[in-house]
Amino acid sequence: MPSFDVVSEADAVEVRNAIDQANKEIANRFDFKGSDARIEQKERELTAFADDEFKLGQVRDVLLNKAAKRGVDVRFLDFGDPQKIGGDKMKQTITVRHGVSSEHAKKIVRLIKDSKMKVQASIQGDSVRVTGAKRDDLQAAIAMLKKEVTDVPLAFQNFRD
Repeated sequence: MPSFDVVSEADAVEVRNAIDQANKEIANRFDFKGSDARIEQKERELTAFADDEFKLGQVRDVLLNKAAKRGVDVRFLDFGDPQKIGGDKMKQTITVRHGVSSEHAKKIVRLIKDSKMKVQASIQGDSVRVTGAKRDDLQAAIAMLKKEVTDVPLAFQNFRD
């Protein structure tokens, strides 16, 4: 039975490259000279450090710019609230989303069921498996999901015939 998986995950290598490029630009920029501005990564959690809130915004902008240039969809980045860490120093936690959240998975399943297509969708952990009798039905489901779901970056993997 033909099927495919709907997933939402960022390319970890490209995220790492974007962080490295952002840190390199921050180290070389004149407006960051003598400041403690940087981005650190632990698994899927990034932490941006800066001397004040304005510079923290600049660090965030550099990261978003580098991520976009590396082909990482910026919708994967979930920004937390900026926090003071002593004096004027600031930090902000940035989470890299991984997997389709349960609410988005339910929305995808509901969209497929409401479309009256001859395909079935089931939630498989952090992805959604869509199965159907014909390849054309699955391709129509992919086109419909690309058009309807815009708040989360989706990828379609394991297309099996």
